[in-house]
Amino acid sequence: MNDRSTTTPAADARGTFWVHGRVQGVGFRWWTRGQALELQLSGSATNYPDGRVLVVAEGARAQVETLLERLQETPSNHGRPGRVDTVVGNVGTPRGVEGFSCR
Repeated sequence: MNDRSTTTPAADARGTFWVHGRVQGVGFRWWTRGQALELQLSGSATNYPDGRVLVVAEGARAQVETLLERLQETPSNHGRPGRVDTVVGNVGTPRGVEGFSCR
């Protein structure tokens, strides 16, 4: 029996977000992972040499958009570490990512 109320929402969106600011060395990737798992999203948060973090999140469009809102909140109502100056990205078609990793 497949009860939709107890299953993970179908992935219909993929957010690819470049996060600029003081987001490395402050626990930002692990915070992002926690937020993504709470929202039932799959993907990754990856540090880049230029100081940015690339966040990729797949799942239900509403949850992807909620994660984007949390990344952009100023001040953060969800305990986000560091300082986010701007988030640049888009929402597109999912690619079937499973789990959430920090790199």
